[in-house]
Amino acid sequence: MIIVHHLENSRSQRILWLLEELELPYEVRRYERDRKTMLAPPELRKVHPLGKAPVIDDGGRVISETGAIVEYLVEKADGRLGPPANRDAVLRYRHFLHYAEGSMMPPLLALLVVNRLGLLGRPARAPLLRMFGQHLDWLETELGTRPWFAGEEFSAADIMMSFPLEAARARAGLGERHPNLIDWLERIHARPAYAEALRKGGPYAYA
Repeated sequence: MIIVHHLENSRSQRILWLLEELELPYEVRRYERDRKTMLAPPELRKVHPLGKAPVIDDGGRVISETGAIVEYLVEKADGRLGPPANRDAVLRYRHFLHYAEGSMMPPLLALLVVNRLGLLGRPARAPLLRMFGQHLDWLETELGTRPWFAGEEFSAADIMMSFPLEAARARAGLGERHPNLIDWLERIHARPAYAEALRKGGPYAYA
């Protein structure tokens, strides 16, 4: 049985969703954030030294980092929701699998810190939003040519892209200027596996 160490309102929600899509059995161990710092609790360090989520334990094999977990689970499910057969789609799949964390999350985290600084952070907010807006504008054109990020079929790349775009809708300017991205969000939220993952994972601010 796969154990998912799941932190509320975090990137680990994607792992629950992927497991539901793949129909792999799993158990959720929930952790709540510190209400003052919003950081993960120290108990997570007993699972992995960095004390971050998501982390999975599959029969004693402990794996961290969302992208690495996604690749592991896709492989465990015999490639379901993995790279498409088309070569160009394969390259897009790999790109978005890594782009979600490597390119989108750093400015989103910077915006989170800036927002918490109040007046002190205000000068940095507009430049960060402009920079992040370039990502949103490009992604909008990408989904103008196909329904899903890798190609014609839903894949794990879409699952990876969900958290940064959900967070962007909440705090980084994703709105009516990007109808293709909003439509994509509405379509992923309508998937039964997404709803079931929310039920098992508990409160999630970005759904």
